Amino acid sequence: MKMRPLAFVLGTGLLVGTLDILAACVQYFLKTGNGPAPVFKFIASGVFGGDAFSGGDRMIVFGLLFHYSLAVSFTLFFFLICAVFPSISKAKVTRGVVYGVAIWLVMNLIILPLSNTPKTSLSWIDAGTGMLILIVCIGLPLSFIAARQKI
Repeated sequence: MKMRPLAFVLGTGLLVGTLDILAACVQYFLKTGNGPAPVFKFIASGVFGGDAFSGGDRMIVFGLLFHYSLAVSFTLFFFLICAVFPSISKAKVTRGVVYGVAIWLVMNLIILPLSNTPKTSLSWIDAGTGMLILIVCIGLPLSFIAARQKI
């Protein structure tokens, strides 16, 4: 059964966004032993700056909204690329890996530097972990979902 395109993109974006934020929260917990609130407040700080860290539950909600907005946007862009360039859809794993790395590059070289998030140094291990999360939680699922739907 085919879904309407908007519902399909939204549902898929929510799925991969949930996988991604769960991985980020687990990674944060393993690193710090703390709950996920600072992860969501960091995301909110992209718009609200340092005020997000003292903003309470409201900033957590904004962080979630911003996160899912980005996830749905990256999902829509992926499906558009697949529709415009159908020849790339044959190599599902390669396509998913490349897209995960591309998302990491866009986030870390464009979006985060232009945002109000705190500026931090990035280690090779953090970069590799971030890329791996985006590959496994966004790139590969999008690629396999697109192949299944013949996008």
